[in-house]
Amino acid sequence: MKPIDLLALLVAAQHAGFLVLEMFLWQRPFGRALFHTTPDFATASATLAMNQGLYNGFLAAGLAWGLLSDDAATKRGRYGFFFACILTAGIFGGLTANPSIAFVQGGPALLGLILLRFASKAAR
Repeated sequence: MKPIDLLALLVAAQHAGFLVLEMFLWQRPFGRALFHTTPDFATASATLAMNQGLYNGFLAAGLAWGLLSDDAATKRGRYGFFFACILTAGIFGGLTANPSIAFVQGGPALLGLILLRFASKAAR
């Protein structure tokens, strides 16, 4: 497995984990402790968290779709698009919700885009 594929797999797993946390564990003690929320806030924001979790699932699915591609150019295109989406979400989350989101979510996506850039130069 190439480094870019391994990174895509790890980032997809990360976003699948976000899906589980936000859709199923948001109101449970583990989810509330992880996100530092009160029971009242978790209850009031559960629908929003589930929606956010669903979007994270789509990002995971997009990277998995790239992993399943046999064509190198198609794979690079899918990775590039979904890493860019994840980086954008990470930057936005870092600016609007919690600065750590920029690093936890955006950092691996930025690394993916950098690896893609180097891989496309090496392929020429």
